[in-house]
Amino acid sequence: MSEDTEQTTDFLSTRKAAVILGVALSTIQLWVETGVLPAWKTVGGHRRIPRAAVEEMANKQKLISAAPVSAKQVNIAKILVVEDDAVQLEVYRHNFAEWDLPFELLTASDGFDGLMAIGRESPDLIITDLRMPGMDGFRMIRHLRGKIFVNDSDIIVVTALEASEMEAARALLPGIPIFSKPVPFIALRLLIENKLDKLQKH
Repeated sequence: MSEDTEQTTDFLSTRKAAVILGVALSTIQLWVETGVLPAWKTVGGHRRIPRAAVEEMANKQKLISAAPVSAKQVNIAKILVVEDDAVQLEVYRHNFAEWDLPFELLTASDGFDGLMAIGRESPDLIITDLRMPGMDGFRMIRHLRGKIFVNDSDIIVVTALEASEMEAARALLPGIPIFSKPVPFIALRLLIENKLDKLQKH
């Protein structure tokens, strides 16, 4: 058996990892490209992922799926907020809870966590900061564009960049709504209601 086809008990192919984690092969490839999942490359260019890393992610998925109610069970939308400031996340939770709209709030603390959540949960809308430690919002969006069925219309940016930086951000992220902090919840609610309305019609 060649090195490219050999799969030891300690390492898995990207296809096998996708089956175990219940996500698309393209999602596993994205996680490998961005460092969410560690991997090494064979002589023939095939990726091999440590089984321990896959099992660790699978265990995290089991904890999430053990929650008493999921968005799929009650057929509601999912909105992911990617924000490194814990206080800001609580502000999102508080305001969203008051709206009583049919969506589940998911959160991630940086771009890496965001990519994991997107691949695992397939959110209907992503609200992200740009300036974050580790993988920032720019890099996360760049990896998402054209992959795992995420369109620019599914992304909203809320950031504390300076005015001059905002112009540069809009040039780098054409087609994506970009708002300045503090979070403009009135504008956000209109966009979210519009998204929910479109989802209901499909």
